[in-house]
Amino acid sequence: MSHRLPPLNALRAFEAAARHLSFNKAALELHVTQAAISHQIKALEHYLEVQLFRRLNRSLQLTEEAQVCLPKLREGFDCLAEAVEDVRAQNKRGRLTVSVAPSFAAKWLVPRLHRFAAAHPDIDMWISASMELIDKQNPHNMKPLDFRKGNVDVAIRFGWGKYPGFRADKLLEVSMIPMCSPRLLEGKHPLRKPEDLRHHTLLHDDTLDYDELWPGWSMWLNYAGVTGVDASHGQHFSHAVLALEAAIEEQGVVLSLRNLAAADLMAGRLVTPFPLSISLNFAYYVVCPTATADRPKIAVFREWLLEEAHQDERTT
Repeated sequence: MSHRLPPLNALRAFEAAARHLSFNKAALELHVTQAAISHQIKALEHYLEVQLFRRLNRSLQLTEEAQVCLPKLREGFDCLAEAVEDVRAQNKRGRLTVSVAPSFAAKWLVPRLHRFAAAHPDIDMWISASMELIDKQNPHNMKPLDFRKGNVDVAIRFGWGKYPGFRADKLLEVSMIPMCSPRLLEGKHPLRKPEDLRHHTLLHDDTLDYDELWPGWSMWLNYAGVTGVDASHGQHFSHAVLALEAAIEEQGVVLSLRNLAAADLMAGRLVTPFPLSISLNFAYYVVCPTATADRPKIAVFREWLLEEAHQDERTT
């Protein structure tokens, strides 16, 4: 069913004038004359057969009719703006923007991207390294990730996987385990058993240290039955990639995610001196708004990520 609507210019003039309560300011915003705004308002009032403004000596006042329709009108303009931005985002030739935590990008995603690029040369990747959370109501008051206006198409996030309004596919289950340079297995104080950690610097991956469920050295040492080691002492890093690099450079022993260090472990740059690991309830997820989840470039990237993760499981 079609609806006959007033001219869009008249509605824009009314919304701007109502927001500023000034024809002059509305004219400046819309780059027209004040007379043009006044003409559009009069035409709209004639069309609607209601008065929209009370014209006082030096100010404007909205009538009750105007106050009733203004919120819906603003909502409509917001929807139009989002629709236009969606079209622009879709029209960006093959561009796919992926938001991913810096350490995961450096250690897992980027080393594999050449395979995706070879299989899908028509898609231009844009990797945005960020730690913004998906949920606007997150308990830590961190800035939420904005999927609108084409800024982000897909996010890879570490968490519980519960994101209302979003599709979330589990990418990787994770565990934390001590890792170090193979050179630390020998020398003056070789790492042979967990108690030997008292002779070495503990490296701390504090990526999610704001979350009380994030395990650290204290938890691992407790599981291993080790006493006499100060679990808080050592070097602390805000990103896992920094802690792992410190371990590679023989600066100590890091407790971090095995998945992030997979390439370093395979290449022998790192080793796991002890088999005890801590399995986490968290996991890495591929996340995108439900409304855009089936767009071709998003779907093909998601399937590629899941296949890469499946290959990881086969080789580890």
